[in-house]
Amino acid sequence: MIGITVKQKGNFKKLNNFLEKSLEKFEIGNLDKYGKQGVEALEQYTPKDTGKTSQSWSYKINRQNNDQIVTLSFHNSNINNGVPIAIILQYGHGTRNGGWVEGIDYINPALRPIFKKIVEEVWEEVRK
Repeated sequence: MIGITVKQKGNFKKLNNFLEKSLEKFEIGNLDKYGKQGVEALEQYTPKDTGKTSQSWSYKINRQNNDQIVTLSFHNSNINNGVPIAIILQYGHGTRNGGWVEGIDYINPALRPIFKKIVEEVWEEVRK
């Protein structure tokens, strides 16, 4: 039997400090900018019948643990009889007569460029 032993001295204080400084550089206001861009993209990409779903997008920035965890989330308020319309457009849904309406992947293509910009901006701040 071969064993591997790993010993570690010290702590991750330098790494933690580096990551905290990197987070400070990426200001929360930048997330606000990307939230607005995401809502615009979702409005544009959402399939339109009445236009209600495309006009019902919003975003929220949530902070936890003294701003150490910050999330940007997108929401759609168009709900009909308890059914979130944006979700059934994305993933599909059954019909009353037993049929199936195929979903359209519109959320991912709308948000992918926004997420890419966020990653690029954060990476640029980390590299500085």
